[in-house]
This record gives sequence, C-alpha cells and structure tokens, in this order.
Amino acid sequence: MTAATVVPLEGACDEALFGAKAVGLGEATRSGLPVPPGIALAGDVVELVAKGDQPTLATVTEATRPLTYPLAIRSSAVGEDSADASFAGQHLTLLNVTSPDGLGAAIREVWWSANSDSVISYRKRVGLFTRPSVGVVVQSLMDPEVAGVMFTQNPVNGADERVVEASWGLGEVVVAARVIPDHFRLARSGLILERSAGLKEVAIRATSAGGTVEEAVATELQGALCLNDAQLGLLGDLAARCEEIYGPGRDIEWAYADGRLYLLQCRAVTHGTSARPKPPSEGPVEVLAQVPLFLGLSEPEVAQIASLFKERRFAAGETIIKEGVGAAAFFVIRSGEAAVSVHGRPVSTLRRGDYFGEVALIDDGDRSATITASTDVVCQGLTYWEFRPLVQANAAIAWNLLQTLAKRLRSAEKS
Repeated sequence: MTAATVVPLEGACDEALFGAKAVGLGEATRSGLPVPPGIALAGDVVELVAKGDQPTLATVTEATRPLTYPLAIRSSAVGEDSADASFAGQHLTLLNVTSPDGLGAAIREVWWSANSDSVISYRKRVGLFTRPSVGVVVQSLMDPEVAGVMFTQNPVNGADERVVEASWGLGEVVVAARVIPDHFRLARSGLILERSAGLKEVAIRATSAGGTVEEAVATELQGALCLNDAQLGLLGDLAARCEEIYGPGRDIEWAYADGRLYLLQCRAVTHGTSARPKPPSEGPVEVLAQVPLFLGLSEPEVAQIASLFKERRFAAGETIIKEGVGAAAFFVIRSGEAAVSVHGRPVSTLRRGDYFGEVALIDDGDRSATITASTDVVCQGLTYWEFRPLVQANAAIAWNLLQTLAKRLRSAEKS
C-alpha cells in the first residue's frame, strides 16, 4: 500500500484503482461541483482493511481526520457504474458512521457487499465475472431536508428532459422505493413541465447513536411537494453542468442540506441497523485449525490460508445464503449458530467450526440450501476467486473435501 492509494476525492483519477464512482466524484470536485468532502480508498486498501490489517486501518483513519463526522461509506467497485451494468441497490452504502471506531467494520461490510451471492450472480449475467476490485468513498454525511435522484434524460421514453424524484430526509428512501416520491419533469430551458405530489409516509434519517432510522412523516407533509421552483431551477443547472463534464444521459443522486444543494453521485444511465455481535475470543487461525477441511496441514500452512479469509458478521434472523441463488463465497462459522433448510424444511444446525458453501463453488451451480443466522453469527469467508485456487493448489484440502462430499453422498443415499 502507498499513500497514493488513500487520497482526497480530488486526487482520485485512476478508475482501475479507485472505481468509477470515486473517479467521477473526484472529477466533479476538481470541476467545482458541490460535492461533500471526502477521501477515496483504492481496492488494495479496502482489501487489507477487510482482512483486518491494523496499520492500513490506521492510515485510513488518519486520512479521515479533516472530515466532519458522521461519515457515509460508499462502494466504488471497478465497473460498478458502467453504462452496461447497474449495481444500484446491490453494493452497500453505510450511512452515519459516527466515530473512527466504526470505520473498519463499515469498510469490511462494503467489501462483502461486492462479493455477495446476488452481486456475483449479476456479474455472471452481464459478463463481468472477474474478481471485483472494491474501492470505497468515505464522505462527510449530509443531514438533508430533502433528497432524491435526477435523470438528465427521461429514463422511460428517452425524451430530452430532466426527471426528478424527491422525498423528505435521506435519499435512500427513494432509491429503496420505500415511498412514492414527488415527481417532476423539467425542460432543458428550466421550464417546469410537471409537478406530481407523491405519498411520502416515511423518511430515513441519521441517529445520534450511528446508523439510520425510518421515521413517520407528519401527515401534512406526506402529500406536500418537497421541492419549490427555485430548488428545481438549481437542480436543472446541476443537470446541465454534469452533462458538460460527463456527457449526456446521467443518473444523479443529490441532496439539499442546510439550504444548499449537494451532488452525491453522478453515473451513466444504464441500459436495460441492528447491533453487531461481539468478536469471538479466538482468531481465524485457531478456528480454521479445528476445521476438518484443513486437517493434515501444518501450522504455517493454516496461517497462510487464514490470511486469505475475511470476517463477515450476520445478525440473528439474517439470511446468510439463499437456496437457488448463485454462489459467491465459502464460509466457516467462527461463533454463533445457523439453521440449514432445504425447500423450507429444517435440515440441521451449524455451529462453530462448521463450514458451508463449497458445493456451489465447485460445480458453479446455485446454492442447494438456505442458511439463516439463529443467533448473531461471525464467519470467516473466502470468495470464489480465492477458494478454487486454494483447493487446486493443495492436495490435502482437495482430499479432505472429497471425503466430506463422499460422506454427504452416502448419507443422502441412506435417507
């Protein structure tokens, strides 16, 4: 890692390092657009933080010192915002990280979101089935009165007009379709062509304790337009400026905070919190050493393999993997319990040292079972791109894996 891989947003210029979102925001910052202050982390930095590398995390934490907390942590995976693929709603954005103590966990969660089953399945479908490089954007979080999205061309019929959707509070309520947003259409000249009030019953807002909460909107505001003509005029100006810089056909996320308009994201229009579990007392090396899959390996070999794994946490009740979905990762349970079900029927319980997810990675098929966290669960995970080379390069692991699969086959034949 070098200092050039942790930079202020205006220094993010290389898309192969930082991803399109970071580079786009960097260009916007250099062009004088109203972007909240932030930093960009290259993929190798995010990878190290996800692995738990403390010196790298310390470097990142130090780089956030000029920023005002709370922070927003956003993914910027390479290829994420291309014109031929849309990862909107798939890669994670974590809002309202209130102190440096939560920075490492938030970055790790964003890394995992780009390596989830659903995202890997999507990458296969759109021809991006390569190991993702996950950059991250860290920005001061705005506390907006109103926020939303804007298209510089009508995304439904391609008309040459601006389309704005808006709601109260953070824009995630619009992106996640939690409300019927207000709908506006603007001509390029700025003339307002349409104003349609939505039904905005809830708003997402930051909390003082960190994370976000969904709040009820006052009855008199639910059907009231949340943008006035002056604000729409500034959005029209922003659309024009973004097209000057990036070209036509832009998908823009924006927010009004303290009476000022901010640009949160600008990408090409595509075609087509609960409490975290406490960390277990033992580290990944100690856990992996007791997993049958790694029996017969020396301590240095186990330690080397453990360095490839990354921690992932699931709250009680959360689905870890879902039956019928394409596979992205292999997991070993470090603490907690998880329930296994097939076709909705309970099958077994997994506990510390149990592992799952290897079959779908071997045959490149879909998940054969659903696994749900019965308690808070901490796993050590290995992605598709690390699992296969590991098995191919290590005869002991391959043999242990064959024995495990043979036992399961015998068990299935007897049932």
